Amino acid sequence: MPNHQVLGETILNGNSTNRPQSPRSPGGRWKYLRAFFILLSASAVVCGLFGAWIAVHGISARDQPTAAEELMALTLRHLAIPRDHRNMKNPIPLSPAILAEGRMHWADHCASCHGNDGRGQTDIGRNLYPKAPDMTSGRTQNLSDGELLAIIKNGIRLTGMPAWGDPSSQGDSQNWKLIHFIRHLPSTTQEELDQMKAMNPVSPMEHMEEQEQDAFLSGSDAPVTPPSTIHQHHPPTKKENP
Repeated sequence: MPNHQVLGETILNGNSTNRPQSPRSPGGRWKYLRAFFILLSASAVVCGLFGAWIAVHGISARDQPTAAEELMALTLRHLAIPRDHRNMKNPIPLSPAILAEGRMHWADHCASCHGNDGRGQTDIGRNLYPKAPDMTSGRTQNLSDGELLAIIKNGIRLTGMPAWGDPSSQGDSQNWKLIHFIRHLPSTTQEELDQMKAMNPVSPMEHMEEQEQDAFLSGSDAPVTPPSTIHQHHPPTKKENP
């Protein structure tokens, strides 16, 4: 049988072999230092592998983002949203006039990357890294109104999404109208897409190409206005289809 007197003295004197070591004791310090060095070594290995992967594949924006990068982008998006925005509701009632304003804003400011239909299949959207998201998908549509507002106003670092408009709440009215249209994107009609196409900004080069096409179809020899002389601040809009 165990010597109960010795066992009791051991416990009272704090000499039990099962007692956890203090971080300040020599054994405790070594334990934490060893865990730190293991973590540091693992981080170095991960960074080395990532560096080797970049050396082989490069950092072209044409590549498809990996699952890890997609997770990082979603995490950054989540971190870009202030907590007090998470449960905000759109304060502007939906109406046909409000939806029309949002549609016009989308066509003029957002469609160059996201497309008139919101699916991101544009020259810019396809070649961003990460790619412009499909705004009709659940990943976007399941966000709250306040989360969409924060993304529009603040943008997302390390992506192609810039911050838009006035950072104060004074410019939120236009953004709330735009959010109504974002909710409407999955059900846009062909008529709406045609309307937005007529509202999309036209670059000077596109304007010159349209002039050349019109001149060719009409058989005119009139000189085409070079892009450098076209007014840059208010670019012409595309013609509506007849």
